[in-house]
Amino acid sequence: MDAFDEDDGFGSRFNDGIREEEEEEGFSFYEDGVIEEDEEGFASDFYKAGSDWSCLLEEVEEIITPESKKKMKQADLFQVWGLQKSTPPETKMKNKTTKQTDLFQVWGLQKPSPSTTSPASSSSSSKKTTTTASGKRLRDSPWANDTPRQCPFYKKLPGTPFTVDAFRYGCVQGCSAYFLTHFHADHYIGLTKSWSHGPIYCSSLTSRLLRLSLSVNPSFIHPLELDVEYTINGVKVTLIEANHCPGAALIHFRLLDGTCYLHTGDFRASEQMQTHPLLFNRRVHVLYLDTTYCNPRYKFPSKEDVLSYVVRITKEFLRKQPRTLIVVGSYSIGKECVYLAIAKSLGVKIFANASRRRILESFGWDDISKNLCADGKATCLHVLPMSALKVERLDEHLKLYREQYGAVLAFRPTGWTYSEKVGEHLNLIKPTSRGKVTIYGVPYSEHSSFTELREFVQVRPDKIIPTVNISNAESREKMQSCFREWLRR
Repeated sequence: MDAFDEDDGFGSRFNDGIREEEEEEGFSFYEDGVIEEDEEGFASDFYKAGSDWSCLLEEVEEIITPESKKKMKQADLFQVWGLQKSTPPETKMKNKTTKQTDLFQVWGLQKPSPSTTSPASSSSSSKKTTTTASGKRLRDSPWANDTPRQCPFYKKLPGTPFTVDAFRYGCVQGCSAYFLTHFHADHYIGLTKSWSHGPIYCSSLTSRLLRLSLSVNPSFIHPLELDVEYTINGVKVTLIEANHCPGAALIHFRLLDGTCYLHTGDFRASEQMQTHPLLFNRRVHVLYLDTTYCNPRYKFPSKEDVLSYVVRITKEFLRKQPRTLIVVGSYSIGKECVYLAIAKSLGVKIFANASRRRILESFGWDDISKNLCADGKATCLHVLPMSALKVERLDEHLKLYREQYGAVLAFRPTGWTYSEKVGEHLNLIKPTSRGKVTIYGVPYSEHSSFTELREFVQVRPDKIIPTVNISNAESREKMQSCFREWLRR
Protein backbone atom coordinates (compact mmCIF):
# COMPACT_ATOMS: atom_id res chain seq x y z
CA MET A 1 0.00 0.00 0.00
CA ASP A 2 1.02 3.56 -0.59
CA ALA A 3 0.60 5.02 2.88
CA PHE A 4 1.46 8.34 4.43
CA ASP A 5 5.13 8.51 5.37
CA GLU A 6 5.86 9.65 8.89
CA ASP A 7 8.11 12.35 7.47
CA ASP A 8 5.45 14.31 5.64
CA GLY A 9 3.57 15.19 8.81
CA PHE A 10 0.18 14.00 7.63
CA GLY A 11 -1.71 11.39 9.62
CA SER A 12 -2.92 8.12 8.20
CA ARG A 13 -6.08 6.10 8.14
CA PHE A 14 -5.03 3.05 6.24
CA ASN A 15 -5.62 -0.59 7.08
CA ASP A 16 -2.09 -1.91 7.19
CA GLY A 17 -1.73 -4.74 9.67
CA ILE A 18 -5.37 -5.03 10.64
CA ARG A 19 -7.12 -8.36 10.93
CA GLU A 20 -8.74 -9.81 7.83
CA GLU A 21 -12.14 -9.69 9.53
CA GLU A 22 -11.79 -5.91 9.89
CA GLU A 23 -10.45 -5.38 6.36
CA GLU A 24 -13.37 -7.39 5.06
CA GLU A 25 -15.75 -4.85 6.54
CA GLY A 26 -14.01 -2.06 4.67
CA PHE A 27 -12.61 -0.06 7.55
CA SER A 28 -9.78 0.28 9.98
CA PHE A 29 -10.07 1.52 13.53
CA TYR A 30 -8.42 4.84 14.20
CA GLU A 31 -8.31 6.92 17.36
CA ASP A 32 -10.97 9.58 17.08
CA GLY A 33 -11.27 10.40 20.74
CA VAL A 34 -7.90 11.95 21.46
CA ILE A 35 -9.36 15.42 21.98
CA GLU A 36 -11.92 14.81 24.70
CA GLU A 37 -14.98 16.83 25.65
CA ASP A 38 -13.73 17.48 29.17
CA GLU A 39 -11.23 19.91 27.68
CA GLU A 40 -13.96 22.57 27.45
CA GLY A 41 -11.46 25.35 26.79
CA PHE A 42 -9.93 23.48 23.88
CA ALA A 43 -13.31 22.65 22.35
CA SER A 44 -14.43 26.26 22.60
CA ASP A 45 -11.17 27.59 21.14
CA PHE A 46 -11.26 24.97 18.36
CA TYR A 47 -14.61 26.19 17.06
CA LYS A 48 -13.67 29.85 17.43
CA ALA A 49 -10.37 29.39 15.60
CA GLY A 50 -11.94 28.62 12.21
CA SER A 51 -9.29 27.26 9.86
CA ASP A 52 -6.38 28.66 11.89
CA TRP A 53 -5.61 26.37 14.82
CA SER A 54 -2.02 27.43 15.36
CA CYS A 55 -2.94 28.88 18.75
CA LEU A 56 -4.06 25.43 19.86
CA LEU A 57 -0.62 23.89 19.31
CA GLU A 58 1.35 26.02 21.77
CA GLU A 59 1.04 23.60 24.65
CA VAL A 60 2.18 20.69 22.47
CA GLU A 61 5.13 22.64 21.10
CA GLU A 62 6.35 23.60 24.59
CA ILE A 63 7.00 20.00 25.57
CA ILE A 64 9.09 19.18 22.50
CA THR A 65 12.74 18.76 23.45
CA PRO A 66 15.82 18.02 21.33
CA GLU A 67 15.76 14.50 22.69
CA SER A 68 12.13 13.96 21.70
CA LYS A 69 12.85 15.34 18.23
CA LYS A 70 15.43 12.63 17.72
CA LYS A 71 12.75 10.05 18.41
CA MET A 72 10.07 11.79 16.32
CA LYS A 73 10.33 9.39 13.41
CA GLN A 74 9.78 6.29 15.52
CA ALA A 75 7.00 7.97 17.52
CA ASP A 76 5.25 8.87 14.29
CA LEU A 77 5.31 5.25 13.16
CA PHE A 78 3.58 4.15 16.33
CA GLN A 79 1.09 6.99 15.85
CA VAL A 80 0.36 5.91 12.26
CA TRP A 81 -0.31 2.36 13.40
CA GLY A 82 -2.48 3.49 16.33
CA LEU A 83 -0.18 1.93 18.92
CA GLN A 84 1.59 3.18 22.03
CA LYS A 85 5.39 3.01 22.05
CA SER A 86 6.47 -0.12 23.93
CA THR A 87 8.24 0.10 27.28
CA PRO A 88 11.96 -0.91 27.30
CA PRO A 89 12.46 -4.42 28.75
CA GLU A 90 14.44 -3.20 31.77
CA THR A 91 11.58 -0.94 32.92
CA LYS A 92 8.65 -3.26 32.31
CA MET A 93 8.44 -4.50 35.89
CA LYS A 94 8.46 -0.96 37.22
CA ASN A 95 5.69 0.22 34.92
CA LYS A 96 3.11 -2.55 34.88
CA THR A 97 0.27 -0.16 35.64
CA THR A 98 1.34 2.25 32.90
CA LYS A 99 1.52 -0.55 30.36
CA GLN A 100 -2.01 -1.71 31.20
CA THR A 101 -3.31 1.84 30.80
CA ASP A 102 -1.71 1.98 27.37
CA LEU A 103 -3.48 -1.21 26.35
CA PHE A 104 -6.86 0.21 27.29
CA GLN A 105 -6.04 3.34 25.29
CA VAL A 106 -5.03 1.26 22.25
CA TRP A 107 -8.29 -0.69 22.40
CA GLY A 108 -10.39 2.45 22.90
CA LEU A 109 -11.70 1.32 26.29
CA GLN A 110 -12.09 3.15 29.58
CA LYS A 111 -9.93 1.60 32.27
CA PRO A 112 -12.22 -0.03 34.88
CA SER A 113 -12.11 1.25 38.43
CA PRO A 114 -10.19 -1.12 40.78
CA SER A 115 -12.87 -0.61 43.42
CA THR A 116 -15.67 -1.84 41.21
CA THR A 117 -13.98 -4.43 39.00
CA SER A 118 -13.05 -7.85 40.32
CA PRO A 119 -10.28 -9.98 38.82
CA ALA A 120 -12.89 -12.42 37.62
CA SER A 121 -14.86 -9.79 35.79
CA SER A 122 -11.68 -8.37 34.27
CA SER A 123 -10.76 -11.81 33.03
CA SER A 124 -14.13 -12.39 31.47
CA SER A 125 -14.05 -8.96 29.88
CA SER A 126 -10.68 -9.59 28.26
CA LYS A 127 -12.02 -12.77 26.67
CA LYS A 128 -15.15 -11.16 25.33
CA THR A 129 -15.99 -11.67 21.68
CA THR A 130 -18.35 -9.78 19.44
CA THR A 131 -19.96 -10.35 16.09
CA THR A 132 -19.73 -8.07 13.05
CA ALA A 133 -22.48 -7.53 10.49
CA SER A 134 -20.92 -10.22 8.33
CA GLY A 135 -21.05 -12.76 11.16
CA LYS A 136 -17.33 -12.67 11.97
CA ARG A 137 -16.46 -13.05 15.65
CA LEU A 138 -13.69 -10.72 16.79
CA ARG A 139 -11.74 -11.05 20.04
CA ASP A 140 -9.89 -8.27 21.89
CA SER A 141 -11.15 -5.71 19.39
CA PRO A 142 -12.59 -2.21 19.74
CA TRP A 143 -15.84 -3.93 18.75
CA ALA A 144 -15.87 -5.67 22.14
CA ASN A 145 -16.61 -2.45 23.98
CA ASP A 146 -19.55 -2.34 26.35
CA THR A 147 -18.11 0.62 28.27
CA PRO A 148 -18.98 3.81 26.36
CA ARG A 149 -16.20 6.31 25.83
CA GLN A 150 -16.70 10.04 26.12
CA CYS A 151 -18.06 11.56 22.92
CA PRO A 152 -15.54 13.97 21.30
CA PHE A 153 -16.81 17.51 20.88
CA TYR A 154 -16.36 17.45 17.11
CA LYS A 155 -19.02 14.76 16.78
CA LYS A 156 -21.57 17.14 18.34
CA LEU A 157 -23.19 20.01 16.45
CA PRO A 158 -23.09 23.23 18.51
CA GLY A 159 -26.48 24.76 19.22
CA THR A 160 -28.30 21.50 18.50
CA PRO A 161 -29.10 18.27 20.39
CA PHE A 162 -27.51 16.32 17.50
CA THR A 163 -24.51 14.03 17.08
CA VAL A 164 -23.15 12.54 13.85
CA ASP A 165 -21.64 9.02 13.63
CA ALA A 166 -21.30 8.88 17.42
CA PHE A 167 -22.82 5.52 18.34
CA ARG A 168 -19.81 4.01 20.09
CA TYR A 169 -20.24 6.47 22.98
CA GLY A 170 -23.52 5.06 24.26
CA CYS A 171 -26.08 7.57 25.52
CA VAL A 172 -24.55 10.99 24.81
CA GLN A 173 -25.65 13.60 27.33
CA GLY A 174 -27.88 16.25 25.77
CA CYS A 175 -28.31 14.32 22.51
CA SER A 176 -31.88 13.67 21.35
CA ALA A 177 -31.11 12.70 17.72
CA TYR A 178 -28.30 10.49 16.40
CA PHE A 179 -27.38 10.87 12.72
CA LEU A 180 -25.62 8.17 10.68
CA THR A 181 -23.93 9.19 7.41
CA HIS A 182 -23.54 5.69 5.94
CA PHE A 183 -23.31 1.97 6.63
CA HIS A 184 -19.59 1.41 7.13
CA ALA A 185 -18.53 -0.11 10.40
CA ASP A 186 -16.21 2.66 11.56
CA HIS A 187 -19.25 4.97 11.48
CA TYR A 188 -21.99 2.72 12.88
CA ILE A 189 -19.87 0.94 15.51
CA GLY A 190 -21.90 0.81 18.71
CA LEU A 191 -25.20 0.18 16.96
CA THR A 192 -26.71 -3.18 17.87
CA LYS A 193 -30.14 -4.73 18.19
CA SER A 194 -30.20 -3.50 21.80
CA TRP A 195 -29.80 0.19 20.85
CA SER A 196 -32.25 2.31 22.87
CA HIS A 197 -30.49 5.65 23.40
CA GLY A 198 -32.52 7.69 20.92
CA PRO A 199 -33.79 8.06 17.35
CA ILE A 200 -31.42 7.30 14.46
CA TYR A 201 -31.68 9.42 11.32
CA CYS A 202 -30.14 8.14 8.07
CA SER A 203 -30.91 7.55 4.41
CA SER A 204 -33.60 5.04 3.42
CA LEU A 205 -31.07 2.56 2.03
CA THR A 206 -28.94 2.76 5.18
CA SER A 207 -32.05 2.24 7.32
CA ARG A 208 -32.75 -1.03 5.50
CA LEU A 209 -29.19 -2.21 6.17
CA LEU A 210 -29.52 -1.38 9.88
CA ARG A 211 -32.51 -3.68 10.12
CA LEU A 212 -31.14 -6.40 7.83
CA SER A 213 -27.56 -6.65 9.09
CA LEU A 214 -27.66 -5.32 12.66
CA SER A 215 -31.29 -6.07 13.64
CA VAL A 216 -31.68 -2.57 15.09
CA ASN A 217 -35.16 -2.00 16.53
CA PRO A 218 -37.16 -0.34 13.70
CA SER A 219 -38.89 1.97 16.19
CA PHE A 220 -35.59 3.86 16.60
CA ILE A 221 -34.86 4.16 12.87
CA HIS A 222 -36.08 7.24 10.98
CA PRO A 223 -35.26 7.04 7.25
CA LEU A 224 -34.82 10.27 5.31
CA GLU A 225 -35.00 10.67 1.54
CA LEU A 226 -32.23 12.47 -0.35
CA ASP A 227 -32.82 16.12 -1.32
CA VAL A 228 -35.91 16.44 0.87
CA GLU A 229 -35.88 19.04 3.65
CA TYR A 230 -37.01 17.79 7.07
CA THR A 231 -37.51 19.73 10.30
CA ILE A 232 -36.07 17.87 13.27
CA ASN A 233 -36.15 19.57 16.67
CA GLY A 234 -36.55 22.91 14.92
CA VAL A 235 -33.52 22.37 12.64
CA LYS A 236 -33.85 22.06 8.85
CA VAL A 237 -32.07 18.87 7.75
CA THR A 238 -31.36 17.74 4.18
CA LEU A 239 -29.44 14.67 2.96
CA ILE A 240 -27.32 15.00 -0.21
CA GLU A 241 -25.77 12.16 -2.26
CA ALA A 242 -22.21 11.55 -1.01
CA ASN A 243 -20.80 9.55 -3.96
CA HIS A 244 -19.25 7.10 -1.49
CA CYS A 245 -21.04 3.79 -0.89
CA PRO A 246 -24.75 3.00 -1.45
CA GLY A 247 -26.86 5.02 0.97
CA ALA A 248 -24.05 7.40 1.97
CA ALA A 249 -25.10 11.02 2.44
CA LEU A 250 -23.77 14.47 3.19
CA ILE A 251 -25.95 16.05 5.88
CA HIS A 252 -26.86 19.76 5.68
CA PHE A 253 -28.18 21.40 8.85
CA ARG A 254 -29.76 24.88 8.98
CA LEU A 255 -30.48 26.22 12.47
CA LEU A 256 -33.21 28.70 13.42
CA ASP A 257 -30.67 31.55 13.55
CA GLY A 258 -29.54 30.78 9.98
CA THR A 259 -26.31 29.00 10.95
CA CYS A 260 -25.51 26.22 8.46
CA TYR A 261 -23.43 23.10 9.08
CA LEU A 262 -22.39 20.60 6.40
CA HIS A 263 -21.17 17.18 7.52
CA THR A 264 -19.65 15.15 4.68
CA GLY A 265 -19.32 11.81 6.48
CA ASP A 266 -17.18 9.90 3.96
CA PHE A 267 -17.52 11.24 0.42
CA ARG A 268 -15.99 11.56 -3.05
CA ALA A 269 -16.38 15.21 -4.00
CA SER A 270 -17.85 16.01 -7.39
CA GLU A 271 -18.91 19.04 -9.41
CA GLN A 272 -22.52 17.99 -8.96
CA MET A 273 -22.20 18.48 -5.20
CA GLN A 274 -20.73 21.97 -5.55
CA THR A 275 -23.64 23.02 -7.75
CA HIS A 276 -26.29 21.62 -5.39
CA PRO A 277 -28.92 24.29 -4.56
CA LEU A 278 -28.02 24.17 -0.85
CA LEU A 279 -24.30 24.70 -1.53
CA PHE A 280 -23.99 26.81 -4.68
CA ASN A 281 -23.49 30.45 -3.67
CA ARG A 282 -24.83 29.57 -0.20
CA ARG A 283 -22.99 30.20 3.04
CA VAL A 284 -21.71 27.26 5.07
CA HIS A 285 -20.56 28.29 8.53
CA VAL A 286 -18.92 25.02 9.58
CA LEU A 287 -17.75 22.24 7.24
CA TYR A 288 -17.05 18.85 8.84
CA LEU A 289 -14.72 17.42 6.20
CA ASP A 290 -13.67 13.83 5.35
CA THR A 291 -9.88 14.24 5.31
CA THR A 292 -8.93 10.60 4.69
CA TYR A 293 -6.69 11.59 1.76
CA CYS A 294 -5.90 15.18 2.73
CA ASN A 295 -2.30 14.84 1.56
CA PRO A 296 -0.88 16.50 -1.59
CA ARG A 297 0.44 13.18 -2.87
CA TYR A 298 -3.08 11.87 -3.58
CA LYS A 299 -4.40 12.92 -7.01
CA PHE A 300 -6.75 10.14 -8.03
CA PRO A 301 -7.88 9.50 -11.58
CA SER A 302 -11.64 9.80 -12.01
CA LYS A 303 -13.86 6.83 -11.22
CA GLU A 304 -14.89 6.70 -14.86
CA ASP A 305 -11.28 6.45 -16.05
CA VAL A 306 -10.55 3.61 -13.62
CA LEU A 307 -13.69 1.71 -14.67
CA SER A 308 -12.73 2.04 -18.35
CA TYR A 309 -9.25 0.76 -17.54
CA VAL A 310 -10.61 -2.25 -15.61
CA VAL A 311 -12.95 -3.20 -18.47
CA ARG A 312 -10.15 -2.86 -21.05
CA ILE A 313 -7.71 -4.99 -19.05
CA THR A 314 -10.41 -7.63 -18.55
CA LYS A 315 -11.19 -7.89 -22.27
CA GLU A 316 -7.51 -8.00 -23.24
CA PHE A 317 -6.83 -10.74 -20.69
CA LEU A 318 -9.78 -12.82 -21.87
CA ARG A 319 -8.62 -12.55 -25.47
CA LYS A 320 -5.31 -14.13 -24.48
CA GLN A 321 -6.74 -16.60 -21.94
CA PRO A 322 -10.46 -17.25 -22.54
CA ARG A 323 -10.62 -19.69 -19.62
CA THR A 324 -10.08 -16.94 -17.02
CA LEU A 325 -12.07 -16.40 -13.83
CA ILE A 326 -12.55 -12.67 -13.08
CA VAL A 327 -12.58 -11.66 -9.39
CA VAL A 328 -13.37 -8.24 -7.92
CA GLY A 329 -12.62 -7.44 -4.29
CA SER A 330 -15.28 -5.58 -2.34
CA TYR A 331 -16.29 -4.56 1.16
CA SER A 332 -19.66 -5.40 2.76
CA ILE A 333 -20.95 -2.49 0.67
CA GLY A 334 -19.03 -0.33 -1.78
CA LYS A 335 -17.17 -0.97 -5.09
CA GLU A 336 -20.38 -2.14 -6.78
CA CYS A 337 -19.69 0.03 -9.85
CA VAL A 338 -16.51 -1.94 -10.58
CA TYR A 339 -18.10 -5.36 -10.98
CA LEU A 340 -21.21 -3.87 -12.56
CA ALA A 341 -19.06 -2.30 -15.28
CA ILE A 342 -17.42 -5.65 -16.02
CA ALA A 343 -20.75 -7.49 -15.99
CA LYS A 344 -22.29 -5.06 -18.48
CA SER A 345 -19.29 -5.06 -20.81
CA LEU A 346 -19.07 -8.87 -20.92
CA GLY A 347 -22.80 -9.54 -20.70
CA VAL A 348 -22.37 -11.92 -17.73
CA LYS A 349 -23.96 -12.44 -14.32
CA ILE A 350 -22.33 -11.62 -10.96
CA PHE A 351 -21.66 -14.40 -8.47
CA ALA A 352 -21.68 -13.50 -4.76
CA ASN A 353 -22.31 -15.52 -1.61
CA ALA A 354 -25.74 -15.56 0.04
CA SER A 355 -24.90 -12.88 2.60
CA ARG A 356 -23.66 -10.42 -0.01
CA ARG A 357 -26.60 -11.16 -2.32
CA ARG A 358 -29.00 -10.40 0.53
CA ILE A 359 -27.33 -7.03 1.11
CA LEU A 360 -27.17 -6.16 -2.60
CA GLU A 361 -30.81 -7.07 -3.15
CA SER A 362 -31.80 -4.76 -0.28
CA PHE A 363 -30.56 -1.77 -2.34
CA GLY A 364 -33.56 -2.13 -4.63
CA TRP A 365 -31.36 -1.52 -7.70
CA ASP A 366 -32.59 -3.43 -10.75
CA ASP A 367 -29.23 -3.39 -12.53
CA ILE A 368 -27.73 -5.31 -9.60
CA SER A 369 -30.64 -7.54 -8.58
CA LYS A 370 -31.29 -8.86 -12.09
CA ASN A 371 -27.60 -9.65 -12.63
CA LEU A 372 -26.92 -11.57 -9.40
CA CYS A 373 -26.13 -15.28 -9.58
CA ALA A 374 -26.15 -17.92 -6.82
CA ASP A 375 -24.08 -20.49 -8.78
CA GLY A 376 -20.37 -19.77 -9.09
CA LYS A 377 -20.10 -22.17 -12.03
CA ALA A 378 -22.67 -20.23 -14.04
CA THR A 379 -20.56 -17.11 -14.54
CA CYS A 380 -16.92 -16.07 -14.89
CA LEU A 381 -17.36 -12.97 -12.67
CA HIS A 382 -17.06 -13.46 -8.91
CA VAL A 383 -17.17 -10.93 -6.06
CA LEU A 384 -15.05 -11.80 -3.01
CA PRO A 385 -14.12 -9.95 0.19
CA MET A 386 -11.21 -7.55 -0.26
CA SER A 387 -9.27 -9.60 2.27
CA ALA A 388 -9.46 -12.65 -0.06
CA LEU A 389 -7.41 -10.94 -2.76
CA LYS A 390 -4.19 -12.72 -1.94
CA VAL A 391 -2.43 -15.09 -4.31
CA GLU A 392 -2.79 -18.10 -2.02
CA ARG A 393 -6.51 -17.59 -1.38
CA LEU A 394 -7.29 -16.89 -5.02
CA ASP A 395 -5.39 -20.03 -5.97
CA GLU A 396 -7.62 -21.99 -3.59
CA HIS A 397 -10.72 -20.33 -5.06
CA LEU A 398 -9.59 -21.28 -8.57
CA LYS A 399 -9.29 -24.94 -7.57
CA LEU A 400 -13.03 -24.99 -6.88
CA TYR A 401 -13.63 -24.22 -10.56
CA ARG A 402 -10.59 -25.88 -12.16
CA GLU A 403 -12.74 -27.80 -14.64
CA GLN A 404 -13.88 -24.50 -16.20
CA TYR A 405 -11.05 -22.04 -15.61
CA GLY A 406 -7.28 -22.14 -15.82
CA ALA A 407 -6.38 -18.69 -14.51
CA VAL A 408 -7.60 -15.87 -12.23
CA LEU A 409 -7.61 -12.15 -13.02
CA ALA A 410 -8.41 -10.14 -9.88
CA PHE A 411 -8.92 -6.44 -9.18
CA ARG A 412 -8.32 -4.73 -5.83
CA PRO A 413 -10.15 -1.40 -6.23
CA THR A 414 -9.09 1.01 -3.47
CA GLY A 415 -7.42 4.38 -3.14
CA TRP A 416 -4.68 2.80 -1.03
CA THR A 417 -3.26 1.20 -4.19
CA TYR A 418 -2.56 4.68 -5.59
CA SER A 419 1.05 5.40 -6.50
CA GLU A 420 2.52 8.81 -7.29
CA LYS A 421 4.64 7.17 -9.98
CA VAL A 422 1.50 6.00 -11.74
CA GLY A 423 -0.68 9.00 -10.95
CA GLU A 424 -3.39 9.25 -13.59
CA HIS A 425 -1.38 7.13 -16.06
CA LEU A 426 -3.16 3.86 -15.37
CA ASN A 427 -1.23 2.02 -18.10
CA LEU A 428 1.81 2.18 -15.80
CA ILE A 429 0.15 -0.09 -13.22
CA LYS A 430 2.13 -3.29 -12.76
CA PRO A 431 0.07 -6.29 -11.62
CA THR A 432 1.18 -8.95 -9.19
CA SER A 433 1.46 -12.25 -11.06
CA ARG A 434 2.30 -15.64 -9.59
CA GLY A 435 1.46 -18.93 -11.20
CA LYS A 436 -2.12 -18.82 -12.43
CA VAL A 437 -3.07 -15.70 -10.46
CA THR A 438 -2.81 -12.06 -11.59
CA ILE A 439 -3.89 -9.21 -9.29
CA TYR A 440 -4.29 -5.58 -10.33
CA GLY A 441 -4.40 -2.91 -7.64
CA VAL A 442 -6.44 -0.07 -9.18
CA PRO A 443 -6.92 3.37 -7.55
CA TYR A 444 -10.71 3.31 -7.54
CA SER A 445 -11.41 5.48 -4.51
CA GLU A 446 -14.70 6.30 -2.87
CA HIS A 447 -13.04 9.07 -0.85
CA SER A 448 -12.01 12.49 -2.16
CA SER A 449 -8.44 13.03 -3.30
CA PHE A 450 -6.45 16.04 -2.13
CA THR A 451 -7.20 17.96 -5.32
CA GLU A 452 -10.91 17.15 -5.08
CA LEU A 453 -11.02 18.35 -1.47
CA ARG A 454 -9.36 21.59 -2.51
CA GLU A 455 -12.00 22.17 -5.19
CA PHE A 456 -14.88 21.23 -2.89
CA VAL A 457 -13.78 23.73 -0.24
CA GLN A 458 -14.65 26.48 -2.73
CA VAL A 459 -18.09 26.33 -1.12
CA ARG A 460 -16.28 28.83 1.14
CA PRO A 461 -17.01 27.65 4.69
CA ASP A 462 -16.17 29.94 7.61
CA LYS A 463 -14.61 27.02 9.48
CA ILE A 464 -13.32 23.61 8.43
CA ILE A 465 -13.22 20.79 10.97
CA PRO A 466 -11.42 17.64 9.76
CA THR A 467 -12.93 14.32 10.84
CA VAL A 468 -10.06 11.95 9.94
CA ASN A 469 -6.32 11.88 10.80
CA ILE A 470 -6.74 14.35 13.66
CA SER A 471 -5.13 12.47 16.54
CA ASN A 472 -1.66 13.83 15.75
CA ALA A 473 -0.82 17.51 16.35
CA GLU A 474 1.56 17.66 13.40
CA SER A 475 -1.09 16.17 11.10
CA ARG A 476 -3.66 18.72 12.29
CA GLU A 477 -1.22 21.56 11.67
CA LYS A 478 -0.45 20.30 8.14
CA MET A 479 -4.14 20.12 7.29
CA GLN A 480 -4.80 23.53 8.84
CA SER A 481 -2.08 24.97 6.61
CA CYS A 482 -3.83 23.48 3.57
CA PHE A 483 -7.19 24.89 4.65
CA ARG A 484 -5.76 28.41 5.04
CA GLU A 485 -4.32 28.24 1.55
CA TRP A 486 -7.53 26.87 0.01
CA LEU A 487 -9.70 29.55 1.62
CA ARG A 488 -7.44 32.32 0.30
CA ARG A 489 -8.01 31.27 -3.32
